[in-house]
Amino acid sequence: MAVLNRRDFIKTIGLGAAAFAFPGCVSEKEKNKVTGIVENPNVLFISIDDLNDWIEPLGGHPQARTPNLKRLARQGVNFTNCFCASPACNPSRTALLTGIHTYNSGLYSNYQVWREVLPDALTLPQYFSKHGYWSAGAGKIFHNNMPDPRSWDDYYPSKEKHMPNYFRPKRGETVNMPNFPNMYGDFDWSPIEIPDEQTGDYKSVDWVISQLQKEHSKPFFLACGIYRPHVPWYVPQKYFDMFPLKTIKLPKVLENDLDDVGERAREIASRGGNYHKHVVEAGQWEKAAQGYLASIAFADALLGNLLDTLERSPYAQNTVVVVWSDHGWQLGEKEHWRKFALWENVVRCVLMIKVPEKTIGLPKGSTTGGRCDRITSLLDIYPTLIELCGLPQKQGIDGHSLVPLLKNPRKEWPYPAITTYDFSEYSVRTERWRYTRYIDDSEELYDHRNDPEEWTNLAYKPEYMKIKKQMAQYLPRDPAPLMETSYKLMPHHLPPYKSKEEYFAKKKAKRKK
Repeated sequence: MAVLNRRDFIKTIGLGAAAFAFPGCVSEKEKNKVTGIVENPNVLFISIDDLNDWIEPLGGHPQARTPNLKRLARQGVNFTNCFCASPACNPSRTALLTGIHTYNSGLYSNYQVWREVLPDALTLPQYFSKHGYWSAGAGKIFHNNMPDPRSWDDYYPSKEKHMPNYFRPKRGETVNMPNFPNMYGDFDWSPIEIPDEQTGDYKSVDWVISQLQKEHSKPFFLACGIYRPHVPWYVPQKYFDMFPLKTIKLPKVLENDLDDVGERAREIASRGGNYHKHVVEAGQWEKAAQGYLASIAFADALLGNLLDTLERSPYAQNTVVVVWSDHGWQLGEKEHWRKFALWENVVRCVLMIKVPEKTIGLPKGSTTGGRCDRITSLLDIYPTLIELCGLPQKQGIDGHSLVPLLKNPRKEWPYPAITTYDFSEYSVRTERWRYTRYIDDSEELYDHRNDPEEWTNLAYKPEYMKIKKQMAQYLPRDPAPLMETSYKLMPHHLPPYKSKEEYFAKKKAKRKK
């Protein structure tokens, strides 16, 4: 315990008295020193790729084993209704990291090189570096093969290569899932006979842990991208053993669930080769669910390593912790697999924020053990962090600071979440409703109070026309066009349509054939 000499003691007592008796005579910085307020807290910024609601704090699957996410949900605020800007890695992550929504940037697809679309955007880590922070990270934060060296002061393995190598079979080979035309090569699942320490994710986490164990002369913005549960679901055997195959419960599905949606939605469900048909015919559905659960448990264990290290470090009381996923995932719901769709369990994300108790503007005890069911967006992370860390407000970004909800998770919140899928396809989510309009003008409307699984499309029922009209008011009026960039097309993706005219012209040409 530090001991004050007589002069420092008198100075502190005097400053404290002045701060409370004559508040106008003492600077905010001096008052914060007396009260112990954290002015520029550190940030530990953790991404878990392709993670849906199959975690204990969200209750998406009854067999989930995620004690560390459960721990963080108790310690901070769990935003249970957070949604992504787009159900694809590149546009979702770019929107979060630049603060600019897809329909304002023109960055809609994994095809596009995000820096060519937004050459002058100041990313979240850049903004922190600009204002005196040391920004560093490891693992997948930006999209695959699109690292951004200018965003970081340091990165592992390097600023040009953001992910360490991970186990995969030889190109064109899989362990369990038989290949089919246009199948994504990493669409597979299997236990692997290597320890955690030899996985790429462990190496990323270990590097971030080493930074938490060092002394830093500046506050830090430290990012860690955990790749699992992104496919392939290859994790050590012990995580598969946690979920015996005979006990696996499949997700809730409705037979003929696609009967009440439009042609475009059915195209999306079977996009890239009709994954659901091939998974079922190969008898792999239970094994896939096991692999996803195992991969989530693996990611959770690595998160636990990070949280344990932070709690033992000198930074435990002055670090904001943010855990987020870039979008959800489907494993057979709507006869659909992977992301790339606008249904609830694809666009719903994980978002948890733990804030030091004495952060600027937050009353004592206001940020622990909170569950916030208000509608939020990954776009909200950028303005939230710069406010929590006492940085100047940034102009020209979308989203809303969540600080009011960190103070009071039950506070009224009037903002819907808007998600785009490629160009000219939108979904709007409020606390009760989801309204979706596709490029062919087909629509879906779901009542989440009575239909959380989105099994009944109400869009064409006359009694819901007023609700549909109200929801449609939130759709972007003048969205940015799909921006052209240099990027090689991949057979397991379908290129986005540039306009409605192009969509209908291609449909017409296809019918003629």
